Amino acid sequence: MSGGIFSPLDNLFDLDSANCHPLVCHLCHEQYEDPCLLECYHTFCASCLRGRAIDSRLTCPLCGNQSVVKGITGLPPEDRLLKFLVDNSTDSEETVQCANCDLECKKQDADAMYYCNTCSQPLCTACRESTHKAKMFSRHEIVSLAKRTKEAHKKCALHGELYIMFSTEKKSMLCINCFRDMQVENRAHCIDIETAYMQGCEKLDQAVLAVKELQTSAREAIVLLKAMINEVRANLEEEESAICTLFNSMQEKLAERKKILLKAAESQHEEKEKAFKEQLSHLSALLPTLQVHLVTCSAFLSSANKFEFLDMGYQLMERLKKIVKLPHRLRPAQSSKVHTEYRSEFARCLEPLLFLGQRRSVSVTGSVSGMASSKGRSGSSYLSLSSSVVRKPTSHRYISTKVLLADGDETPFTEHCRSYENKYRAIQGEIQKLKDHVQEIHRDLTKHHSLIKTDSMSLILDRSMQMDRLISSEYSSVETMRNMFEEIWEETFQRVANEQEIYEAQLHDLIQLKQENSYLTTIARQIGPYIHSISKVKERLEPRQAHFYGLS
Repeated sequence: MSGGIFSPLDNLFDLDSANCHPLVCHLCHEQYEDPCLLECYHTFCASCLRGRAIDSRLTCPLCGNQSVVKGITGLPPEDRLLKFLVDNSTDSEETVQCANCDLECKKQDADAMYYCNTCSQPLCTACRESTHKAKMFSRHEIVSLAKRTKEAHKKCALHGELYIMFSTEKKSMLCINCFRDMQVENRAHCIDIETAYMQGCEKLDQAVLAVKELQTSAREAIVLLKAMINEVRANLEEEESAICTLFNSMQEKLAERKKILLKAAESQHEEKEKAFKEQLSHLSALLPTLQVHLVTCSAFLSSANKFEFLDMGYQLMERLKKIVKLPHRLRPAQSSKVHTEYRSEFARCLEPLLFLGQRRSVSVTGSVSGMASSKGRSGSSYLSLSSSVVRKPTSHRYISTKVLLADGDETPFTEHCRSYENKYRAIQGEIQKLKDHVQEIHRDLTKHHSLIKTDSMSLILDRSMQMDRLISSEYSSVETMRNMFEEIWEETFQRVANEQEIYEAQLHDLIQLKQENSYLTTIARQIGPYIHSISKVKERLEPRQAHFYGLS
């Protein structure tokens, strides 16, 4: 029964394991000896738990819950209930011998035996009839042995009197002396033994029913969890199979797209190499011609006299001019970069497998929320901005614009940029003036509470509405040029990235200006009622102030 190395509890999840003997320890598989109760309500022999405590904590071998143990023994408290059951079970297997005829009988057959409380000796049925029927034994108290066993705890251990009361507050039995020694207010919680026994049986029945319900629920939960474990295992196999299938499909798709991209890259390489070789061949053939004409010019200048020079020199100069004006392709007709957009191509080929939707364009919403409501008042139509993609401009927007305008030949986009920059700076200046004016009015109104002319607010609102219409018109003008620029961008690979960035920045700047103007308009409308109220107060106060100053 000593606590040693035990076999693992493999049958812990088996429902039949719950039907084991209630008086048998789960570790040593023998009847309990000094049973100890843990905080998780699992019981083990004291010898099986001895030496297992670490830092005053004992881990349950069944559920793993930790219990706090005190004292030098390092053991949990004794399970008195289980010890009582074990002792009764042990006593029932003992034999009882009649004090008169030495007849032996097992305690489990105690109904056939008697006990003389006066003699303190057991008697069999025959000896009770033959010996204790005599007159001298007529006053002896003879009871059934089973009844004597059950009534062993009838008397109080402190006073030696019979128990007659039960305290529902302290959950303890009381004799007459215990009852007298109690305080008066505590006697109200005392009832007689029979009533206490009946109430205790009813409460125990209720507790048993609750435990049975929990037992049923636990069994159902175990069955469910077992089924879930099997389902998890099946789902794991299904998921692994799906992962492998998808991975193989992705590999096949990627391999197919890889061949296509490699072929496209090779095609671009051949095309560009052919174009460069043709241009190189042309320039290689041009160099000897230029060299011959340069040598010819040098020889002609050194050998011809004045008359010969004037006679044939202009022919030579005409020939040299025509050679220079011939369409010589001195610059590369295209870039040397081989670009297949392999990232987007790989992502596109995986979209059907990964259920990826197409990227949605970021629409501008909320920035022109007041355009629809102001359409009827202004009389002009406003173009919705939600259909265009507007990117946030980078920090080098103006530097890129200056470089674009200063570098390279004249293009439609550079002309557009020059026109746009002038209009944008003019609009930005007007917006800044309105902003400063509104800020000044708002500061004077909130801090100084000074009186403001109502005409200035009307002018600000009118000017703000005009700027709103101007910004919308400029935005529409820029937006209508998208198709033309997209055609140009398709043909000019070297400049397309920079132009697109500046173009989107222009749209973003216009939207930002419109947002600022809308904010200014909102502030002006909010300030308007206060201005009117202050002006009315001023009109009422001016006559009084004039009268007051006149009297003074």
